[in-house]
Amino acid sequence: MMQYFSDCGKFLAESINKIFGDREPWQIATLTASGVISLHWLWNTLIQDECLYERSKKCFFSYAKKIPYVRAKVEAEIDKINSEFQRNTLENTKDVTYLIRLPEKGLNYQEISKKVDQHLNLGSYDWRNGRVSGAVYYYNEDLIKLTTEVYGKASYTNPLHADLFPGICKMESEVVRITATLFNGGPSVCGTMTTGGTESLLMACKAYRDYAKANKGITKPNIVAATSVHAAIDKAGQYFGIHIKSIKINEKTMAVDVRAMESAINRNTIMLVGSAPNFPYGTMDDIEAIAKLGKKYNIPVHVDACLGGFVIVFMKKAGYKLPPFDFSIDGVTSISVDPHKYGFTPKGSSVILYSDKKYRHYQYTVTTDWPGGVYGSPTVNGSRAGGVIAACWAALMSFGEEGYIEATKSIVDTARYIENELRKIKGLFIFGTPATTVVAMGSHDFDIFRLSDMLCHKGWNLNALQFPSGIHFTVTYMHTVNGIAEAFVKDVKLAVNDILKNPSEKVEGKMAIYGVAQSVPDRSLVGDFTKAFIDSMYYVPPEL
Repeated sequence: MMQYFSDCGKFLAESINKIFGDREPWQIATLTASGVISLHWLWNTLIQDECLYERSKKCFFSYAKKIPYVRAKVEAEIDKINSEFQRNTLENTKDVTYLIRLPEKGLNYQEISKKVDQHLNLGSYDWRNGRVSGAVYYYNEDLIKLTTEVYGKASYTNPLHADLFPGICKMESEVVRITATLFNGGPSVCGTMTTGGTESLLMACKAYRDYAKANKGITKPNIVAATSVHAAIDKAGQYFGIHIKSIKINEKTMAVDVRAMESAINRNTIMLVGSAPNFPYGTMDDIEAIAKLGKKYNIPVHVDACLGGFVIVFMKKAGYKLPPFDFSIDGVTSISVDPHKYGFTPKGSSVILYSDKKYRHYQYTVTTDWPGGVYGSPTVNGSRAGGVIAACWAALMSFGEEGYIEATKSIVDTARYIENELRKIKGLFIFGTPATTVVAMGSHDFDIFRLSDMLCHKGWNLNALQFPSGIHFTVTYMHTVNGIAEAFVKDVKLAVNDILKNPSEKVEGKMAIYGVAQSVPDRSLVGDFTKAFIDSMYYVPPEL
């Protein structure tokens, strides 16, 4: 055997010498360097998490848009869409004037208050009376009066200066601890408040990225999550250089395919994500199964409960059953939840929880050598609004456990009523089995966006879904009173009956954009259209 290897070595050496024997030293060095560089490029190309097909497609469209004719067509289309968005903005704000400079003299209280009321009354949707999906989860004059007064008292406080405002820090720590207790978190469970679910998810991704780099040496991190996970996970990927491995969901249950999730795990996976529930369909992923994967492969598991967190923790006491989803499951290492949704607190309050301080420490940002002193902050923001923290705390104190249980029962009862009534309507189907408050619907008989358009003209605002096409209605406390749920079901029935008279008719107007967007193979174009829409939010007409 040794002789065999020796002969192979001699043969290899003679072959190489024969190839390079008549070449100059500089040629040999050049060929060697080129070979090493080529192998390195090939290796980096092959080991990337994003598949070669997706990278090739993006590359093709990127180069195609550099062709003058194509670029001109794209720019013309974007300009057209941009103009349309600007026209919509002006139409929505036609009853007020735009200001482009400070008033010469400051306005008095009455003048400012009047202008604020004018701005709050813009728009065609009656959100105060429950004509919208989600967005506004509770609207009560007494609660508004309480939180407004509390916010006003604390509006100039800032927990960044803990020595100046220890009471605000205490309130924040109590909000975090109360939320941890609701999710069966023991003494080791900790966390922080953030400005919303997006920031909570960003913080979890940042923490696990840095934890994996420091403890596992991972420099090309990826996160494994369902396609239905909140878009903030993709946002975190863009911010922090993390590849998101999107896993298909089961077409019947609309929950993540756990087997496919396991197949996607590799040595660079820093985090697994499950939703309880997810935003598009309101269905729950199998958190226990995902947590088992986390334990098996020693990977942190995050549960995104931002949407329904303050519902699912009270559902058992409200008489509804749910599979486990919290820190009682071994393997769950973090949970995000938004009090500013079903906790009915003012907007700008969310909580990110960790099973151990070792994870939370990687969420923090610390600068030790700044001339201004040692600087440390727990979240994205440095200065934070103490008023929001105090108002959140006040709302929690106002409702108490009994108040939330009662609200949860009313909301889930209403969601079940809407779901059951919609299932009876010919031409509609419900995606999966809604776990909490979101009811998503589609149709095999007509373009579902026609229904959305017709409901829009009836004064309802719903959320559009894609891949596959659908719309969903997020039930809030606003829909539990004044016959709002019954009115919604009635309008859906009337609209569907009208649509079925000519089911093949195509949708027109702004809802047609959703259908078209799904069929565009170059997703960067859809991104450009979206940027144009965001631009319109900041549009101010030029001074005449």
